[in-house]
Amino acid sequence: MRFRMLLSACWLLSLAARAQSATDGGAGNDSAELAQKLSNPVASLISAPFQFNDDSKIGPDERGHRLTMNVQPVVPITISDDWNMISRTILPVTSQADISPGSGSQSGIGDITQSLFFSPNAPGPGGIIWGAGPAFLLPMATDDLLGAKKWGLGPTVVVLKQSHGFTYGFLTNQIWSVASVKNNRDRAPLSSLFLQPFLSYTTPTAWTYGINAESTYDWHAHQAAVPVNLTVAKLTKVGKVPVSFTAGVRYWAASSATSPHGWGYRAVITLLFPK
Repeated sequence: MRFRMLLSACWLLSLAARAQSATDGGAGNDSAELAQKLSNPVASLISAPFQFNDDSKIGPDERGHRLTMNVQPVVPITISDDWNMISRTILPVTSQADISPGSGSQSGIGDITQSLFFSPNAPGPGGIIWGAGPAFLLPMATDDLLGAKKWGLGPTVVVLKQSHGFTYGFLTNQIWSVASVKNNRDRAPLSSLFLQPFLSYTTPTAWTYGINAESTYDWHAHQAAVPVNLTVAKLTKVGKVPVSFTAGVRYWAASSATSPHGWGYRAVITLLFPK
């Protein structure tokens, strides 16, 4: 399954490359500019990424397997002449099996993470782009093993710089549980740190090569999980709609008792709606 997903993503990238070769230089420059905007989490750009992840070797006996599609709409809202509010949502749809001994299989929606970044319209001194605001954990999981059964709240921050095709920076949030879902008060409290340093380079022909680490740390269990992602993306147009196709692999440099081990795979299709 994971090999089919990766090969399909690569096939989509090859189609994108052929489509791009038919465009003129000006259109290519426009695509490159749009591709670099996509690398900025707080850009004034409406996007709808559909991110597919395939991970294995989950659980104490490493027999578990998980397929996840993250629906991640990003919507910027102008709140004044100088400020934007960027809404970033992560809604996971998961199918998993044998993630712990005797757990069986589960499929459905997981908990939603909703972030709101307040960001200046223009970069600050030194070209620094930043945004900050609240992050919420919404317990929408359709199965006990797909979510924390906790309402959560905390701060989130992103800081980055873009120059000569490069984008580098970090995104982080810290979420604490503030209430339990009814009949789930026996669940352990939640205190989770997410830290994502990232680096990417966008070429004049709208190819983007990236590396990031989507690290998490559970303060109660004192356990870290660190998947390092290597990706290649191509922005093109399907009809009149700009679309980015991404394929990648990731290696779990550190794993907790409940996270995957070894290698995983990623494919992303992102629809863009420039203002």
